[in-house]
Amino acid sequence: VNKQGLIETVGSGIPRIDFSDDANGALLLEPTSTNIVDNSVNFFLNGWSGTRALEGSTIVSPNGNNEAHKLVATSVSNTHYREFTVISASANTYTGSCFFKKGEFNVGAIRMSVDSNANRIGVYINLDNGTHLQTSTVGSPTGTSYKIEDYGNGWYRLSVSIIHTSGEVRMSLSNAPSDYTNSNGLPVFLGNSSDGGYSWGAQLEEGSYATSYIKTVGTTQTRVADTASDAGNSTVINSTEGVLYAEISALDDDLTFRQISLRSSDTANSLIIGYRNSTNKIYSQLFSSGVSQSFISFDVPNITEINKVAVLYGSNKVELWINGIKRASSGLATNPIGLSELNFYGATSGSPFYGKTKDLRVYTTALSDAELTTLTTI
Repeated sequence: VNKQGLIETVGSGIPRIDFSDDANGALLLEPTSTNIVDNSVNFFLNGWSGTRALEGSTIVSPNGNNEAHKLVATSVSNTHYREFTVISASANTYTGSCFFKKGEFNVGAIRMSVDSNANRIGVYINLDNGTHLQTSTVGSPTGTSYKIEDYGNGWYRLSVSIIHTSGEVRMSLSNAPSDYTNSNGLPVFLGNSSDGGYSWGAQLEEGSYATSYIKTVGTTQTRVADTASDAGNSTVINSTEGVLYAEISALDDDLTFRQISLRSSDTANSLIIGYRNSTNKIYSQLFSSGVSQSFISFDVPNITEINKVAVLYGSNKVELWINGIKRASSGLATNPIGLSELNFYGATSGSPFYGKTKDLRVYTTALSDAELTTLTTI
């Protein structure tokens, strides 16, 4: 999302600065992902199917183009939807997402159906204010979750996740009036062949959360993983003492390691901050000559919200500061040697950091408690 509030495509090799949270922006780093939907703009072309929904007029979509179609409901009392199906989908968690805006109808809905329709979840949102209205399930769906994001100008992105075992995966999209009834995860109502709501930017991907929008027109598209590494050198990174500071948020609490590190060129020495494979846990670890010298961690309320994190090292100690308070500390018998690189991954190029970074700093001296309090206070 650029400074004008519009979704834009950024070329390869250019950092993506996302302004969806505030005017200051944040560096956005994401894993690789493929939009399986072969037309994310027009739900009446390519692999789309569905019933009792007509292609209506277009309005300006969240990317600034006039390409968001109205889904018009026919004059029948029933479900009205467009649907994309993946036959023989591999076992994984799948997330379907779509942008909705009200027209005459003020409800948007996504139904995810897995295991050849045996298990389903339908989520409905109010397009007047982006609030959740209803969740409906069929069978015994597992690994389910949903998220609603406000993209401004009346647009809301709804994403719905579910675990799939075997057979078909289906994503169904519907706009509805507020007086709908529910049928197996889709709204039922009487249309009139002219009224509807707007939908755009459909995405179906493997993973437990929706990544940033990947546009498709006729074929699936893949966005490769973001990487950022090898900043700094030994003259600007002090191995004896210092502070590594980051203002960060995770894309999801997906129970994986995601790390930012200072390290030596031989990777045997490093200082790491990041998220652990535990719910809402921020941690730090320090290695010297391949041996762990310090491991400290702290639970925060929500890693998907911005946290200000600083790790102080030197003077025989390591301290973890989060949001204005020293949360944990340990002794330090041996300092790291030859720290020379700043990377958005761990000591051995593993556990890449995926998330948003609003600020990242390396201090060559150990800051005082008062300075660390000021630096990390939200």
